[in-house]
Amino acid sequence: MITVDEKLIKYLEESSNLSLSDEEKSKLDLQKSIDFISQLATLDTENVPERSHPFDHVNDFRDDVVIPSFNRELILQNAKEHNGEMFIAPRTVGD
Repeated sequence: MITVDEKLIKYLEESSNLSLSDEEKSKLDLQKSIDFISQLATLDTENVPERSHPFDHVNDFRDDVVIPSFNRELILQNAKEHNGEMFIAPRTVGD
């Protein structure tokens, strides 16, 4: 069982990059939260199926359909640099 003490609070402050005042620390009731969450360990989950999502719905994807697109020449006419098919931009990442 986890016990909330000054050492734990200091660790949490450092790992979360926070600085709590003494007043904030005194208002902090982590032990109550930890005790409440630890009740989950007592639940019987033997016959509960594993899930990654609480709903049974599966994503609906539409069929891929080829449709007319923009005129490439029209799009490239204002490009600073292109090769006739695509924009050419300066390299932003090293080799």
